Amino acid sequence: MRTLYHHPLSPIARLARLSLAEKGLEFDAVVEKPWERRTDFLALNPAGEVPVLVEDDGTVIADGWTVIEYLEEAYPTVPLLPPEVVGRAEVRRIAAWYLRKFDREVVENLVGEKLIKRISSQGHPYAPAIRAGLANIHYHLDYIAFLAERRAWLAGPSFTLADLAAAAALSCVDYIGDVPWDEVPEAKDWYARIKSRPSFRPLLADTIPGCPPPRHYADLDF
Repeated sequence: MRTLYHHPLSPIARLARLSLAEKGLEFDAVVEKPWERRTDFLALNPAGEVPVLVEDDGTVIADGWTVIEYLEEAYPTVPLLPPEVVGRAEVRRIAAWYLRKFDREVVENLVGEKLIKRISSQGHPYAPAIRAGLANIHYHLDYIAFLAERRAWLAGPSFTLADLAAAAALSCVDYIGDVPWDEVPEAKDWYARIKSRPSFRPLLADTIPGCPPPRHYADLDF
């Protein structure tokens, strides 16, 4: 069976899970705690990062975006990138915004400080980082609202990896209840459309032992 090593609070690993599900590819999801630096996992990916995909034949695909690109090239029947080159560039730009910029400015400051440090025993939350994350999330939600008001989906007329990437990143923050959805209804409406897709249901079932998500997290109607 195809296996994906992931962590529930990794945005790029969540995107890999969503991509596999959208393409209808069966896989075993194995939770990996990167901070443990397991020898067997390091043998698959010396960088020690999730996700890592292991195909049925033993082929190992490591590095988050490499996994995403591999899935798109290896299983093109259900494309998550548009056919035209300019459209593909726009999808990659928005995906990078939420997997890099949003991750750095929001996810690391909120999920990293509030939850990852706790479950990995890596110290106490750093209050200034949390304040920065809570401040930064507003303009990222405003950007989604800006795009959603002008396009059917974030990158254009079609549902793409851009939508999945942004939703994967936001869902990590939503797990700890720090997304002010009611302040940006356009972003909330867009997220509700993604949240209701069958591919998203396994993410909504994620539960970190001892750290349950807020009640609205798995509620399709918020």
